[in-house]
Amino acid sequence: MEQLNRWFRDAYDTALGWLSSPAALSQFGILIAAYILARLLARRFSPAVERTLTPKPESTHILARLRRFALVFLPLLLPLLAYALTAVGEGLTRAAFGSGEVIAFGKRVFLFLAALELVRKVLPPGFLKLMGRYVLLPVMALHALGVLDEVTARLDAAQVTLGNIQFTALALIRGLIAGSLLFWLGSWSNRQSAGYLKAQEDLRPATRELAIKASEVAIFGAAFLLLMSIMGIDLTAVAVLGGALGVGIGLGLQQIAANFVSGIILLLEGQTTVGDYVELDGGERGTIVRMTARACILETFDGKWIVVPNDHFITTRVVNYSDQGSANRYEALFSVSYETDINIVPDLIERAVSNLPFVRQSPDGPDCELRGFGDSSVDFAVEYWVAGIDDGKNKYGSPVLFAIWNALKEAGIDMPYPYRVVELRNAPT
Repeated sequence: MEQLNRWFRDAYDTALGWLSSPAALSQFGILIAAYILARLLARRFSPAVERTLTPKPESTHILARLRRFALVFLPLLLPLLAYALTAVGEGLTRAAFGSGEVIAFGKRVFLFLAALELVRKVLPPGFLKLMGRYVLLPVMALHALGVLDEVTARLDAAQVTLGNIQFTALALIRGLIAGSLLFWLGSWSNRQSAGYLKAQEDLRPATRELAIKASEVAIFGAAFLLLMSIMGIDLTAVAVLGGALGVGIGLGLQQIAANFVSGIILLLEGQTTVGDYVELDGGERGTIVRMTARACILETFDGKWIVVPNDHFITTRVVNYSDQGSANRYEALFSVSYETDINIVPDLIERAVSNLPFVRQSPDGPDCELRGFGDSSVDFAVEYWVAGIDDGKNKYGSPVLFAIWNALKEAGIDMPYPYRVVELRNAPT
């Protein structure tokens, strides 16, 4: 409180001195003239600058995007013009009167007004506007009042102790601000790089995923190291901490480390990737919809998601039904009665199944085979190829069975049902 009173007394004395000094009054006049001239110039040149920077609506090239970006800063034209004209006036005033405290104060005020316009009209809603409102504007206000250096020195002298680590209050505040900006910038950069990499269609999905993960680790790793440097923390301490973490991973986090390394191997090899339909030894089956650093996510035919650790794909047997769009072979079983002329069945069924739109003729057309002679029927199976994966029960099997049934009925062939002959011995007469 005593310090605030001293600042107010100094400000009051300075204001009285300026009001009683001809040099100070002339500087006030220069400030007013600079502001009026800046308004006239801004009013005259703003429409021309806006026309020059505004590209055609259909333009999407890099120069058009840069012009649109520069156009956002047009509201700063007035305070920046006033600041520039005041800087010229300051040079003239110091040469004429040997002093320029008033006009220097006016320069700082115009700079604060530029920051105010930046926060109000330029920065988008969200994190940046929040930082501008609660960080940039207070700093610029202290700078305009001429007390920023003194406040900074006092914060630098204040010590903050966290265990065995000591920070100055200034370093802590600077670290919080820099950390927020760095990790916001890292998140934005990560989104941009991920969008760019996903748009590269010539890369395999596994390569894209690996590149996205690598860029994410690199961006946030660089942000963390830069933050440590800004806060003044010795990076050798980080190296010691990294060694301790390595020991902890080796002792207590083996499974997590194994999954992480397995995920990298999967992405590098590309034998299983996003879009593959797989079946594991444990019975899990589904389409891989996402690959993370720890696990793969399978989506079953009924929409359920199964999270499978990455090391399962390395240490156990995995059946990969190949990529989407590939050909796969399935079979359908059926039976006919013993009264049937079984020589006509293969051609009849093969023609019926071939007419289905999803059945392929390559690498081979439908193949009807005699499988055996049962107790009540002659058993057949028809094998067929389809373009895709039967990721659900009877996705292809049901239409094939319908086609078999209809073909047999049209040919007058019966599909038998089991029957038994019961012989009664010693039955009463």
